[in-house]
Amino acid sequence: MSDELTHFSEAGRARMVDVSGKADTQRVAIASGILRMQMATLERIRAGRIAKGDVLTVADVGAVMAAKHTPDIIPMCHSIALSGVDVVFSEIVEPDASGCVGIKAVVTATCVGQTGVEMEALCAANVALLTIYDMCKAIDRGMRIECVQLEEKRGGKSGVWKRGEGK
Repeated sequence: MSDELTHFSEAGRARMVDVSGKADTQRVAIASGILRMQMATLERIRAGRIAKGDVLTVADVGAVMAAKHTPDIIPMCHSIALSGVDVVFSEIVEPDASGCVGIKAVVTATCVGQTGVEMEALCAANVALLTIYDMCKAIDRGMRIECVQLEEKRGGKSGVWKRGEGK
């Protein structure tokens, strides 16, 4: 894998990378993030007692929409025909140092194409958590998003990358 920053021209100007010479391959990216909140907030989400509706269902839809619209908000991101976007939520019930519990979102984005889907997975994970925040902010303004990160990517010339396994 090259350490070269390819989003800059020889003149140092930003540009969208030309991927036309790349082969279509199966591409997969997995991203995750955590929304920390008070236990009472998590309990209300669990019980379906949030005034705006079914929080995780809406957050799931928000994540899919975000993945589909990633090139609209990330300037040099290519438009990609996504094959799928899967969102899994899990509860974190062990309080952290500040006494907060949480919800973890894990998003898997897939396509067959000339460039990867890391940005789509990362954007979707962020929006899933932001959607939960938006739906619950009236009862818990102190929520915080943390640890949004790429966990794994597969496909293309660079092959497989997994968090914790090097570059």
